[in-house]
Amino acid sequence: MKISYNWLKQFVQIDQTPQELSLILTNIGLEVESVDKVQPVVGGLEGLVIGEVLTCVQHPNADRLRVTTVNVGGKENLQIVCGAPNVGAGQKVVVATVGTTVYPLEGEPFKIKESKIRGEVSQGMICAEDEIGLGKSHDGIMILADDTEIGIRAKDHFKMDDDFVFEIGLTPNRADAASHLGVARDLAAYFRSEYEMPDLSAFKTDNENLIIPVEVEDLDACPRYSSVTISGVTVTESPDWLKDKLKVIGLRPINNVVDITNYVLHGLGQPLHAFDADKIAGRKVIVKKVAEGTPFVTLDDVERKLSADDLMICNADAPMCIAGVFGGKTSGVDTATKNIFLESAYFNSVSVRKTAKRHGLKTDASFRFERGTDPEITVTALKYAALLIKELAGGEISSSVSDIYPEHIKPFEFEVSYTNINKLIGANIPSAEIKHIITALGISATNTSDDTLALRVPSFKVDVTRECDITEEVLRIYGYNNIEIPSKVNASLSYSTKPEKENTHNVIADMLTANGYAEIMCNSLTKSAYSKNLDEAVFILNPLSSDLNVMRQNLLMPALESVAYNQNRKNADVKFYEFGKTYHLINEKYVERPRLLLLISGAKQSEQWNQNAKPATFYNLKSAVDAVISRLGISSYQTDTLNDENFAYGIKYFRGDKTLVSFGAVSKADRKVADVNAEVFYADFDWAGLLDIVKKNKIVNKEVSKYPAVRRDLSLLIDQAVTFDTLKGIAFKTDKKLIKEVGVFDVYVGDKLPAGKKSYALNFILQDEEQTLTDKQIESTMQKLIANLTQQAGAEIRK
Repeated sequence: MKISYNWLKQFVQIDQTPQELSLILTNIGLEVESVDKVQPVVGGLEGLVIGEVLTCVQHPNADRLRVTTVNVGGKENLQIVCGAPNVGAGQKVVVATVGTTVYPLEGEPFKIKESKIRGEVSQGMICAEDEIGLGKSHDGIMILADDTEIGIRAKDHFKMDDDFVFEIGLTPNRADAASHLGVARDLAAYFRSEYEMPDLSAFKTDNENLIIPVEVEDLDACPRYSSVTISGVTVTESPDWLKDKLKVIGLRPINNVVDITNYVLHGLGQPLHAFDADKIAGRKVIVKKVAEGTPFVTLDDVERKLSADDLMICNADAPMCIAGVFGGKTSGVDTATKNIFLESAYFNSVSVRKTAKRHGLKTDASFRFERGTDPEITVTALKYAALLIKELAGGEISSSVSDIYPEHIKPFEFEVSYTNINKLIGANIPSAEIKHIITALGISATNTSDDTLALRVPSFKVDVTRECDITEEVLRIYGYNNIEIPSKVNASLSYSTKPEKENTHNVIADMLTANGYAEIMCNSLTKSAYSKNLDEAVFILNPLSSDLNVMRQNLLMPALESVAYNQNRKNADVKFYEFGKTYHLINEKYVERPRLLLLISGAKQSEQWNQNAKPATFYNLKSAVDAVISRLGISSYQTDTLNDENFAYGIKYFRGDKTLVSFGAVSKADRKVADVNAEVFYADFDWAGLLDIVKKNKIVNKEVSKYPAVRRDLSLLIDQAVTFDTLKGIAFKTDKKLIKEVGVFDVYVGDKLPAGKKSYALNFILQDEEQTLTDKQIESTMQKLIANLTQQAGAEIRK
């Protein structure tokens, strides 16, 4: 949400700079994500001054040029060569002096330099309105009023103050702050000052010449509907001040009537809609729901099929507007409009939210109605807009205000305790200060006892319904930073189950981070197109969109989206990990499964002056998988190759019928769906299963052996089907006491070997914990090992 610094000043007195105010807004719960300087026109008219043309003579060397002398309030007059046909002596003009950068409406900006034009010196430029962004005309220079002051800055003459826009990350519960008025209310409470509402004293009904009755058939979806008519308006371009207000917050001006409704919307937070009264068939407005499938063309020229649950603003014959969401193509205001029916209503937030989501429409109006607007401000906003329309578009207010509000929405009433508020906050704020903050926020507070307040919460604070809500209101205005951190921390002994999930999680996360992996947190909501087993998919009943309509069944596809996002931004070398859950519907029961994902793609190491880039391989992933398994203290498990549609190839570690981790290369089909071109390797850990194993691990401490270890190497020729795990298992069975480690340091497959064969070079670490090994013991163990490898694996020892 964008909030203008200068606009805020219309509601509350502000002495702070924009930077200081941004910190205050963040501290009171309106987090400012950015503060941007905004100028009404590009360049802000910097360097432009008001001057007077003293003399104007024909250029001696050019028929279409004139040489002028211009007084800009300096010590010396400027000589400027001008080609405008309307330049003449005695005129007050806008001058761009030497060194000024000019920003024309069309073309690139350019800097004014002192130069010679056809032999005559020119020390600036007399400007046309399109050359400085103030208009579209290029027929000649801008000629100002005779009483215009010479030498002042152009931005001062045109009253173009720089503005600052706060980008506020508004949380869904703060509907009351979705406007300049709402933000001003919070600031007034913080400053302990007052905020100002628009002056409506001039509002009156001029005549009763345009009466359009209103009928509300669905009072649940539309509890309040206010309206008024204005006749004899002239729809045209808005004045500069109004266009500037809207452009500063990113809105495109349309015409004076529509711009006023947008101005009131962002000023007071109440959406309005203006109808061309002459297009209302039957001169009657009906608020109702229409038949399922009724076609309706909206302002964006799209024909939509209406639902029977969509609330519509209709005339006697057909719908005119989707209530609270979007207007219709045929009933809007245009330059031919002479009479206006102006609507200001309070619609049910749930009804608007469902309709907006159903049609995929997100508008400024629906944004506010979905969160909850103030039912008590409809008439105020209506009168304010009517006065502005009368001022800027002319016309007369041709009906009294129609206000259908049969059942008033009651404010929330409940009691709070000073003691409970302080207990929740963790500080002792004086009772008088608490009450003052509450009342400054517009909440009526009456003492019922020394420790209790009876509250009456105004309708614009839709999220304040309980004591804890009031505590939050008090705390954010009092200031989170004003709550001291206690010097003493009280704690009790905790007998938590082992292993501690958070600690184990953090140990593995720290290890992966230290090895160059970046943690990602993907959305648990994803698209059903990613599901390979829709029967087990957990669908969202009211999805935000078709891309977020199901809970994820694996961590891979959302992670591949992150890979694609990075690769599309020239960051192809990625190493990710994510702790997350998958969601399944199994035998009509919802199941959550904690998982850990590792993923690598691109280069293992980037190109440097002393090394080439090396692509990541399956074995880089295996190294990380082994590191995780080892760090968890898991040493005994079986391995097998994978036959899984999620993997092009890979292996798994398992115990019995439980798979601990599956890892390998992502299938081409999955990469294609996620639009990832490069090869990707990933591992999928059963995190819950790993924690169950870790729970049973026993930590054993032992001394480092006093006796040296011995290494022996063997080169084996074996069948290609024989795996390293098979060889390692044979080695440990040969002598569990002496053989401590088995490693492979070379693998060769090629035409120099017999068909179907491969060569492995293995190393064996032998060590006795009780004595130094003798040559005889070493030789004996190695001979047994060679015999077993030959008999059980069909190995041939290469000399």
